[in-house]
Amino acid sequence: MEERLFEMEEPAAAPDAADAASQPLAARMRPASLGEFVGQEHLLARGSALRTAIEEGRPHSMILYGPPGTGKTTLARLLAVNARAAFEEESAVNAGRAEVRAVIDRARHRLQTSGERTIFFLDEIHRFNKAQQDTLLPAVENGTVVLVGATTENPYFEVNSALLSRCRIYELRSLDEEHVLALLRRALGAERGISDAPSVDDDALEFLAARAAGDARTALSALELAAETVGESGAVTLRVAEDALQRSAILYDKGGDLHYDLISAWIKSTRGSDPDASLLYLAAMIEGGEDPRFIARRMVVLASEDIGNADPRALEVAVSAAHAVEHVGMPECALNLAQAAVYLALAPKSNASYEAIKRARAWVQEHGTPEPPGALRSAAYPGAKKLGRGLDYDSPHSHPEGVSDQELMPSEAVGERFLELSEHGEEAALAERLERIRRARGRD
Repeated sequence: MEERLFEMEEPAAAPDAADAASQPLAARMRPASLGEFVGQEHLLARGSALRTAIEEGRPHSMILYGPPGTGKTTLARLLAVNARAAFEEESAVNAGRAEVRAVIDRARHRLQTSGERTIFFLDEIHRFNKAQQDTLLPAVENGTVVLVGATTENPYFEVNSALLSRCRIYELRSLDEEHVLALLRRALGAERGISDAPSVDDDALEFLAARAAGDARTALSALELAAETVGESGAVTLRVAEDALQRSAILYDKGGDLHYDLISAWIKSTRGSDPDASLLYLAAMIEGGEDPRFIARRMVVLASEDIGNADPRALEVAVSAAHAVEHVGMPECALNLAQAAVYLALAPKSNASYEAIKRARAWVQEHGTPEPPGALRSAAYPGAKKLGRGLDYDSPHSHPEGVSDQELMPSEAVGERFLELSEHGEEAALAERLERIRRARGRD
């Protein structure tokens, strides 16, 4: 066994300067320290578990989950550098159990001969089946390797529970546009960036940052291609950047008129039950680089403001879409937004809840905070009953139809009606029920 281990081929050494110069720009610009790393502030705040592990060189097994180009590989490499550990990298697309066993054997040999630890970076870990993942378990459990898995898929769905229980899960987010823009500007001025860089128009850089969908690797690759296309004496214009990224620049200013005009058009088209118009304006916002979280928030609002209880499930759909946006990110979450937009457009419409709370708030603004009747006030503390709190409360559960005729309005609001239900969708049935309840309570 020992003889075989000594004959094993060690991982390739780090590339020399000449090799590094031939690497793609995205690889050359990979941050060499946390100080160069941008984004993921929610994971790398001072004192956080991940930052502490990197800074103090105390790695632990983890799964980095997030969209492409957000720094998963970089974080794994920083972890290895600061821990002075060997770095082994495999992709689950190509590696099988034999490759994993070979990595584990080399890691065990290092530990036994020099005490050196091994960071095993397994990209696309979700592509491993259960048997392949089980091969890793003993080595992770006994510390032979520190596993850093990377995946764009939710690990709770794709990685078996035994392996999950031995790893911390860190969810990375798509980079903000300003983060990507900062990386592009850095690439133009850095020693390891674009040598003899041509001039690059600001609108071309801003376009690449906006349309890369939070993927730094995509933006840097497009910038490199654009620079190679025009040469040292040329200029990277918006048109060159479009060609390099293979996407057209959509006239869209997220802080200007189109931002407000398109979301307004989307809301009114969806409210007007036209799914085609709703999808068109949604597509215009997505193609223009609008923040999908902003769109999702408007969907959640519309579900209650314009649909309400005519279809109570509309709110569930909108909230689910917002949740999907947070966990999937662009570009895939465009599918979630489209599904929700179609549902919301085709749902029956009612603004009864919107109008009801508006009328109730207007009443409070005019009359002040109402004083609930004594029977409705809290009796959950010692001495409350001596103050008359909660006395004579008539629970509806004690009545055959579950309806009591006890007055529930404060004295100054008796007889006020805030809710007027529509006859649309499920709200029609609610309107009939409300009428029966009011009759049973003697409030018809």
